[in-house]
Amino acid sequence: MAINIYYLKARLFPTVLTSIPSIILYNKFVSTLYHDKLEKIFSLLPSLTDIILSSAIVFLLVQINRFLSKEIFQRHYFKDEINMPTTNILLKSNNELEVSIKQKIEEKIKTKFGIDLLSSTEESSNELRARKLITTVVSQIRNVLRDNSLLLQHNIEYGFFRNLIGGSFLALAISIIMLVLSFCTHDLTTRNLGWILIIVYFIPLLFSKLIINKYGKYYAKILFEQFLTIT
Repeated sequence: MAINIYYLKARLFPTVLTSIPSIILYNKFVSTLYHDKLEKIFSLLPSLTDIILSSAIVFLLVQINRFLSKEIFQRHYFKDEINMPTTNILLKSNNELEVSIKQKIEEKIKTKFGIDLLSSTEESSNELRARKLITTVVSQIRNVLRDNSLLLQHNIEYGFFRNLIGGSFLALAISIIMLVLSFCTHDLTTRNLGWILIIVYFIPLLFSKLIINKYGKYYAKILFEQFLTIT
C-alpha cells in the first residue's frame, strides 16, 4: 500500500489516536502474560518485540477502522453512495446551493460530460434514477479534480473524522475490556485509565452524526465550487 498524504493524515493519524487502548491492552496484559513465548518466537530483544507487535496492531487497526467507519457509520447515516451529500446537493429538491449556482453546475456537467440531469418533474417521479445519475456524474467530477489540492485537503478532513469515529467505536470496546480486566487484576491505575478512555472515545461517537454530516457537506460544496473553476 502506497503511503501518500491521504493515507498518512486520514487513515494513519486517526488510527494512532484510537489505538491507545489496544496498545495498553497488549503491553499491560498480553505482553506480560506471554512475554517468554513471544521472545522465543521472534528471537529478538523484548523491547524490540513489543515495538514490532505494537506497530503491527496499529497497521491492522488502520484496516479495521476504515471498514468500521465506511460500512457502519457512513452507511448508517447516508445509507448508500446515492444518499451522500455530494448526491443530495444536486437534487432539485435540495436547497443547499443557490438556484443559479446549481444551474451553472448542470450546464458545466452537460458541456464537460454530455450528461443532462433530470428535471424537477422527472426527479419527483423517479428520484432513485435521479440519484443514480448524479452519482455517476460526481464520480466523473472527482476524476477530473483528482489533482486539486483544495479538494484533497477537504477529503482528508472528512476521511480523518470518519475514520476517527470508526476507530473510536473499537477503542471504546477495547477500553471496556481493559476496565473489566482491571477489576479482575485489582489494578487501580489501569481501572482509572480505562474510565478516562471510555469517556474520551465515547464523545466522538456521541457527535458522530453531526460530524460526518458537517464534513460531508463541506466536501460536497468544495467539490462543486472547484468544478466550476476548471476550464
